Amino acid sequence: MNETDNLSNKELKALISLLEDDDAEVLSHVEGKIKSLGTHIIPYLEFEWEGSFNPTVQKRIEELVHSLQFQLLKEKLEAWKEAGGEDLLEGMWLVNTYQYPDLEYADLKKQLEQIYYEAWLEFKTDVHPVDQVKILNSVIFNKLKFGANTKNFHSPGNSMMSVVLQTKKGNPVSLCIIYALVAQKLKLPIHGVNLPNLFVLTYKQGETQFYINAFNRGLIFSRKEIDDYVANLKLTPKDQYYEPCTNVDMVVRVLRNLSIAHEKLGNSEKVDEIKSLIEILADKTADLE
Repeated sequence: MNETDNLSNKELKALISLLEDDDAEVLSHVEGKIKSLGTHIIPYLEFEWEGSFNPTVQKRIEELVHSLQFQLLKEKLEAWKEAGGEDLLEGMWLVNTYQYPDLEYADLKKQLEQIYYEAWLEFKTDVHPVDQVKILNSVIFNKLKFGANTKNFHSPGNSMMSVVLQTKKGNPVSLCIIYALVAQKLKLPIHGVNLPNLFVLTYKQGETQFYINAFNRGLIFSRKEIDDYVANLKLTPKDQYYEPCTNVDMVVRVLRNLSIAHEKLGNSEKVDEIKSLIEILADKTADLE
């Protein structure tokens, strides 16, 4: 039984009315009590927000709702990781709910299925993998007009899948994720590769392996180009620069970009929150860049 089951609407209303109090101790106690009621109190708080004409109370309700929603996001992200992070779209949806808590997973899935359908109409299974990638490039970058968001490279929206799908502009990792999700649905062995300062894709099956830069309209390149790129950065080559990374790695990369975006905007509270999300997912022994 939840604690709210023991509280009537009248008692909840009385509790929320105490948010008007200016006494810091009273306020702290009331906010703690409301938070302890759990996330299912959110609709009630939203209802009270709509009925309030006190901007201070409204702001305090907004902060409480965000706090409860953020707690729920952390729990869901942990559960996603513990389950192996198998559904990349689910991981991206969870990141998206940080900024758009009402977004439905089904909405993102539907939009991706539409891109997959467009690609499926033109796809051929009896051609060389490079030609299959070229077909996918043609659909995603020419027909559907997805492309690099070079004007607002550090916008938080580049890490929000709903925004990228709507604007058709993204950063390297968000474009790679959309590309990979469509490619994998077409049964292509295409996965993300965690390069320093750049995120790319690799097609890897048996002896066949090459790379794809979704930020540069699906440019196809070889291992040698990665050798040169790593050498130019004066870094020691590592397996992770050439091999597929996990879905969890990809979502961590998205969160790091989101953190940088908010840092540039001076949103220090959001930076701290996003870092706590990264901590849930990131391997503490991993080499962080």
